[in-house]
Amino acid sequence: MAEAAEIQGAVPAPARRRRLRRAVVMLAGTPVLAALLYAPAPPAQAAESPVDVQLSEVAPSAPVKTDTLTISGTVVNNGSEPIKGAHVGLRVGPVVGDRSAIDDVADRSGFRPGTDPAEIDPAFAVKIDSLPSKVSREFTIKVPVNKLDLGNDGVYQLGVSVSGETAGRPYEQVLGIQRTFLPWQPEAAAKRSNLSYAWPLISTTRVTAETGSDETQTPVFIDDSLAAELRPAGRLGQMVSLGKDLPITWVIDPDLLYTVDAMAKGYRIRNPDPAGKPLQGKNKAVAEKWLSDLETAVQGKKVVALPFADPDIASLAHHGKDVSGTLGQLRPATDKAKQAVETVLHVTPSTDFSWPVDGAIDPSIVNVATSAGAHNVLTRSDSLQENGSLGYTPSAARPIGAGTTAVVADAQLSTAFQGDMLSAGNSTLAVQRFLAHTLALNLQNTEEQRSFVVTPQRMPSVSQVGTMAAALRGLQNGRWAQPSDLEAAAAAKPDPGAATQVPGAGQYPESLSKQELPVSAFEKIRTTQNTLDHFKVILAAPERVEIPFGNTTNREMSTSWRGRPEEARVYRDQVQEYLLGLTEKVKVIPKSDATLSGHSATIPVSVQNSLVQDVHNLVLRVRSANPTRLMFDDSGVAEQEVTVQADHSQTLKFTANATASGPVEVTAQLFTKQGVPYGKERKFTVEATEVTPTVMLVIAGGVLLLVLAGIKMYASRKRVAARTAAEESTQPSDESPDTEPQSTGGSGAGETVDR
Repeated sequence: MAEAAEIQGAVPAPARRRRLRRAVVMLAGTPVLAALLYAPAPPAQAAESPVDVQLSEVAPSAPVKTDTLTISGTVVNNGSEPIKGAHVGLRVGPVVGDRSAIDDVADRSGFRPGTDPAEIDPAFAVKIDSLPSKVSREFTIKVPVNKLDLGNDGVYQLGVSVSGETAGRPYEQVLGIQRTFLPWQPEAAAKRSNLSYAWPLISTTRVTAETGSDETQTPVFIDDSLAAELRPAGRLGQMVSLGKDLPITWVIDPDLLYTVDAMAKGYRIRNPDPAGKPLQGKNKAVAEKWLSDLETAVQGKKVVALPFADPDIASLAHHGKDVSGTLGQLRPATDKAKQAVETVLHVTPSTDFSWPVDGAIDPSIVNVATSAGAHNVLTRSDSLQENGSLGYTPSAARPIGAGTTAVVADAQLSTAFQGDMLSAGNSTLAVQRFLAHTLALNLQNTEEQRSFVVTPQRMPSVSQVGTMAAALRGLQNGRWAQPSDLEAAAAAKPDPGAATQVPGAGQYPESLSKQELPVSAFEKIRTTQNTLDHFKVILAAPERVEIPFGNTTNREMSTSWRGRPEEARVYRDQVQEYLLGLTEKVKVIPKSDATLSGHSATIPVSVQNSLVQDVHNLVLRVRSANPTRLMFDDSGVAEQEVTVQADHSQTLKFTANATASGPVEVTAQLFTKQGVPYGKERKFTVEATEVTPTVMLVIAGGVLLLVLAGIKMYASRKRVAARTAAEESTQPSDESPDTEPQSTGGSGAGETVDR
């Protein structure tokens, strides 16, 4: 210190500052010293990397000592200058302390001297002589695992970096790095975690309320897009082909089974032309193969059936429960679920699970979920959160009261494969991070064996499905996690100190609230249901509408409408319009005005049935607007029961009595036997021309006078004719005297008439 003070005193201050700046420049020009100089730089100051490093393979994903680690990928020069003398090197270590540290490492960007580990033996580096701007190069690094100097069990940071020179910086420097993780536990752990992975078979609604008029009621689909998902390379095709070899629990929406089964039996597609007839579906064979493959895949596996059409539990709890009749749909949906799985797949499912969107719950959601008969609610750890006092992640099962168990899925594991997994780089990183978290869970400081649950997104893409499968295959060695199923996880012994307090309504995520079905949606569903209830009572075969429309009601509440409010509204409108169209096929035929001449007459009214089944339990009622002028029977109203065969009409006759002349409006209306109006009322006018007794006497007298006058005129003509004949008989005849005179019979005839 004295020597330093001496130097400072001998050299003027300005000169000292100049020498210090030169020293800093010299240090910065030397790579090793520069690294030391800038090591304390905070993470936020890490420079943007000109080279992008993507990892397409880390194999094995969880190696043992005798393995050779293979890391493949691509480097891309995104900078404006070419890179010379570059090489790709591997950096291993140190051990990542806990789960939060795993996330911190994964979220870092740019090389951080002093934080990122040094390269391993340069002998394993891959040289790249030249890397021009905007050009990529592939690489593969192979390293025996025993050369990595891995120590205790744990998650090791793994970095792949690119170092080289540019014209602007003519010295070796790290130009890009990609970080991932290497889970290291070469021997099986004394205690292994139980891991239950939900494998969801769920899709969007495809079936309309429309059916064919044939005996099997061939369903009509919105479109034929489901076929693409069912093909071997499609999303659902991959779910089945990959899932059959994985230790998973199948979580199935039975509506998907019903839909594919309907395709396999023959289906139609809605015609884009509203006036056109439905088109024949052409993917029957695709559906048959998918169902056959699925039936094989689920044998011996646990199957959980969600309520039919996967109803949106949160929307029902927040907006639907106060609309009468809405919650009554849940129990039948659960019953249909069990029946559908048993019928199509020939396995018995569990219907004891409810799965709110993203596992977000509040007290009302739990209440609605259990009203469907479920005792287990699949939630997530970012909803039912721990207070941190345990120091480790507890088992999934949490008793939350009233015999209900919250099965808490791990949020980090459940969201591990969201986002774009089309890139091999993204997929590889997601797999290694997932495996790192599972190992970190098992290494937490507790002596108890624990059970963890993973509930991924409901409808993963093809690339996400492949990534999920790769991660589960990475766990199949069973060194720190062993497969279990959802039923076992729900029945596992809960941790005494684990959180069991259901979060309040105010903690429900706003982003999820914005996607919920509105109250108006449930009111529309109720209106449609009321129409259906009034319609089916008149049908001879009500099941032909009860089944398809009952299923459609469940579909209108489906979780699959989230994020698609306009499509959901259109679907509801089309269901109601189609049902109203069916009800209007039974109607009173419009009637023209009529004239009633005389005191009493019959008025015919016709009822038409254009349905493919008979209708009964209907009453046709006619009502006079002016009973003092026109009556039916002894009052202003008359009614008759109506039964009409399929595609026929029935005419009913009502006796009407006129008490005065003039026009009278008559209303004809159908009613159910319960007194509920059915269909539109029809109005027509009856022109009454009633004839009084006095008028009848006048008319009768006039007719009698006319008759008497006619008789008198006839008799008079007869007498005139008789006199003329008598006069002619008294004159001399021109005939021979031998001829006898003719007798006169006219007077006799005239007398007869007079009498």
